[in-house]
Amino acid sequence: MRYRVGSDIGGTFTDFVVFDEATGELHLEKCLTTPDDPSVAVIDGVRSLNASLPGFLGETARVFHGTTLVINAVVERKGARTALLTTDGFRDVLAIGSERRYDLYDLQQQYPEPLVPRRLRLGIRERLRRDGQVLVPLDRAQATEVIAVLRAAGVESVAVCLLHAYANSDHERQLRDLLGEGLPDAAVSLSAEVLPEINEYTRTSTTVVNAYCKPLMDSYLSTLLDGLGAEGLSGDLLIMLSSGGVTAVDTARRYPVRVIESGPVGGVIMSQHVKNLAGIDNAFAFDMGGTTAKLCLLEGDTIRRTGEYEVARVHRFKSGSGIPIKVPCIDLLEIGAGGGSIAAINPLNLLQVGPESAGAAPGPACYGGGGGRPTVTDADLLLGYLDPGYFLGGAMPLDAEASRRAIHEHIGRPLGIDDTLAAWGIHDAVNESMAAASKMYAAERGVDPAGLALIASGGAGPVHCFGLARKLGIRRVVIPVAVGVASAVGFLVAPVSYDLVRTHKVPLADADLGVVEALYRELEVEATAVMVKAGEGDAPNYLRSADIRYVGQGYEINVPLPSGSVETLGRQALQDHFRAAYEEIFGRIFQDNQFEIVNLRLIARGAEPDSPVRRRRVAAGEALKGRRPAYDHGQRAFVEHRVYDRHAVPADLPIEGPAIIEERESTTVIGAGGRARIDDHGLIHIEIDGD
Repeated sequence: MRYRVGSDIGGTFTDFVVFDEATGELHLEKCLTTPDDPSVAVIDGVRSLNASLPGFLGETARVFHGTTLVINAVVERKGARTALLTTDGFRDVLAIGSERRYDLYDLQQQYPEPLVPRRLRLGIRERLRRDGQVLVPLDRAQATEVIAVLRAAGVESVAVCLLHAYANSDHERQLRDLLGEGLPDAAVSLSAEVLPEINEYTRTSTTVVNAYCKPLMDSYLSTLLDGLGAEGLSGDLLIMLSSGGVTAVDTARRYPVRVIESGPVGGVIMSQHVKNLAGIDNAFAFDMGGTTAKLCLLEGDTIRRTGEYEVARVHRFKSGSGIPIKVPCIDLLEIGAGGGSIAAINPLNLLQVGPESAGAAPGPACYGGGGGRPTVTDADLLLGYLDPGYFLGGAMPLDAEASRRAIHEHIGRPLGIDDTLAAWGIHDAVNESMAAASKMYAAERGVDPAGLALIASGGAGPVHCFGLARKLGIRRVVIPVAVGVASAVGFLVAPVSYDLVRTHKVPLADADLGVVEALYRELEVEATAVMVKAGEGDAPNYLRSADIRYVGQGYEINVPLPSGSVETLGRQALQDHFRAAYEEIFGRIFQDNQFEIVNLRLIARGAEPDSPVRRRRVAAGEALKGRRPAYDHGQRAFVEHRVYDRHAVPADLPIEGPAIIEERESTTVIGAGGRARIDDHGLIHIEIDGD
């Protein structure tokens, strides 16, 4: 078992990397995504790799896979026919939401339609107290009648979310048994298993998303496993989680909501690995692919995470306008800007780029797939940044004339400008859009972007990183190895891990620390079982934390706890840890206020895999491939750029901008005022003048 394989399905391309642990070599592949059935692209990529590595799957220990299937199903409303069973009187929780207005001045603001229509949101007679004590027993006869209604409606999946089920799951489990009898073919998701956490709306919303995608995910993974097995896979298939770890297929089948951002996090993990390798303190991880760009702030040794997330926003950049999901997720910003982002003239007669994307089908105009609207890739090609004969190493030639026609017809002619200026407008507009979003993201976290490095990845990231860095005042850019498939490489350095939460709402002064410790032990047992399913034989490392707040507050903060027993730690130490965390966030504390614990959290992490980033071997051949004209906006003209073969450039060879460094999966553009070198590990380091 000499190979590890990473496979990442994006909106435009599906990426692959095969790491040979015996030689340290990386074998890369990239093919167009097949939106109707993403598993087709995966099998196509495996077969392409088989041409150069015959029978490699038979010697593969693990395949790490990330997919956009779940988030696409929610955004495109292509999930299962789903019903919601909830406590009688609470069927409209999804429609009521949090009653938060995401725009105070918009009197016509809209919210996404619930994934479950009202006729399939039905109440069950039962009631629990907030401590889990039974107030009204479950009416099994009425529940059976309700299930008959669902059967008649052809329901494929059921979300069960009863009031206070996080404190006592018995009624939900009884309902699952009844559903097994009356609706045996339907998938069932219990809130007590998906999210046993206080907060009725987000718990219901998260459970519904899980149920909505569960049949689709189960079918997809079954098809993928069968396809990979037919191609010779004898090892394990592991699925990337939104939290930055990997888990077993069985866990992804049961909890697809945890996989909702599994693809983008790979680029962040790779960037963190590169940051540590390059000795950088703080950086932006910037990943720009074919459909979107992702940004994440990297500080210290850990990746910033969040427990709340939104999908399917009515207004892409307005928090509160989407469907809330409460699952562990890497804290990243997603921007509607990628190589396939479509440029158009908006009603104000201004140039607008994105968020709509041409995707893989039909794709940019230059792909020759039938797309006639101009995209960022078309503009980059027209500006000379991309070589039409060397896209994907020449395997996918680009049609520059098609790009010119699309830009002229849709942008240049309507605005009365020449095609080159129109192309530059598209290129610069998408950089400006990403820079504006990045500045807001940084400001919300109290960081000045100019003090950061930029680690750029993705197929389009290296083309745009120089211009983006200039707009942000960033002076150092690093390009990882295998940059065009960096998310897939990131999967290979992600440990097996799993996150769990349990609500235990109690004032700290009254808390029985023995009970708290027992709950943490239960979480450890549950997490270990999940880790074993993923093939993690060694004892995992447990990271404990608690959500704590002042009594009377509506929101809590997450407080990391040191290893060891909570009883040994003691009540005073818990208070001190909370005060320190609170003061770091808000700048002050309230000495006389009492605290309360809300949730207990646990992360189980396996061992860090061996790094696929090894000392590189310089390929034979000339480092300087040639020269070609590319647009320099400072001179308002096409100027000669030296073109280098990344794999043939010797370590520490100085490269002065303007220059272009090419590899099969991506192209790095270095503007005037930039200097680059490649180190022994194959990382491209770019320094930018302060002008």
